[in-house]
Amino acid sequence: MTDATENRGPLSGLTIVDLTRVLSGPYCTMLLADMGARVVKVEQPGRGDDTRAWGPPFLAGESAYFLSINRNKESLTLDLKHEASRGLLDRLLARADVLVENFRPGTMERLGFGYDRVAARHPRLVCCSISGFGQTGPRSSEPGYDAVVQAEGGLMSVTGAPEGPPYRLGVAISDIVSGMFAAHGITLALLARERSGEGQRVDIGMLDATAALLTYQAGIYFATGTPPVPLGNRHPTIVPYETFTAADGDFVVAVGTDDQWRRFCDLIGAPELAGDARFAANSGRVRHYAVLRPLIAARLSTRPRAEWVERLKAIGVPCGSVRDIGQVLEDEHLKARDMIAEIDHVTAGLIRVLGVPIKLSETPGAVRLPPPALGQHTQVILERDLGMTAKEIAELRAAAAI
Repeated sequence: MTDATENRGPLSGLTIVDLTRVLSGPYCTMLLADMGARVVKVEQPGRGDDTRAWGPPFLAGESAYFLSINRNKESLTLDLKHEASRGLLDRLLARADVLVENFRPGTMERLGFGYDRVAARHPRLVCCSISGFGQTGPRSSEPGYDAVVQAEGGLMSVTGAPEGPPYRLGVAISDIVSGMFAAHGITLALLARERSGEGQRVDIGMLDATAALLTYQAGIYFATGTPPVPLGNRHPTIVPYETFTAADGDFVVAVGTDDQWRRFCDLIGAPELAGDARFAANSGRVRHYAVLRPLIAARLSTRPRAEWVERLKAIGVPCGSVRDIGQVLEDEHLKARDMIAEIDHVTAGLIRVLGVPIKLSETPGAVRLPPPALGQHTQVILERDLGMTAKEIAELRAAAAI
């Protein structure tokens, strides 16, 4: 992990005012903070981000959920229903490069910070809005929740066993991908600002982001007019490309080419499958899947998983064990890639968080700061950034504005 005192990230020098909560927005701002941006997380006094209360588990009273997506940020408490706090927010925006929010459309307007008004006051500011269905369109006023969007966005219809109930993915993928697209959109808008001198709005709809993940499933529908159905762990257009059960556990085989198929057949002691005209090409293997899969499964069930994985890797056939989260997070390879980081939290002590997946050779991102305690940086931000006196800050606290 890079020295926490060092900030060589490509976004260093940029300031982001973060009005987001829960997952999509905080994930976005974490990605930007990892790359060096200063992120000021604005939270409700006494309550904070909703996820501060989500648990168990908690570490010394701190939500594990919150800790997982809020590193490298500062926490400032402002009650935006209070006129004085709205004035402080506006002063912060005058010094910032980016504003990110994930309220339901219309909320920012009611607070006096709608895009048109903010852009008029701060024309260089990039304003990113993340919502369930975007800022336009007939469903724009609807709230967005990950499980709802996974359902509405088609992901659940292709996830699960054939003829079984639909399943939500084991992570909040609609929230996460929306945050990723938002971070991408913000960096593009900042690049455009370098050329034009003007900020712009970044409008991210969770349904849009989820639909964008459909890729080849959408292609199948566009080509055939028939909606794809859940296939369990099977791939709709590649065979064999799924999980199999070895003598002692499950593993994945991903045969992506006909050459790999021939090597695979030789290894499992079934060269006759490679010579069978029905299975020689991938298109035939897809058509004759119901006949082929049991023949492969019977062979793979005879030996331990680790043996199959070792032997398949040796001949260049992609494969891997189905591992639990603990096995993944204790992986020595991930540790060598700095994907598991340790950092001291003000109340929880030494905690572990995931590392930065984007590896830049000259301007690397880093886990520099622990997730903040609620309001941990309020005093210093108001003093340092806005030049307020201790007396002025005390008066705001007395008025419950901060």
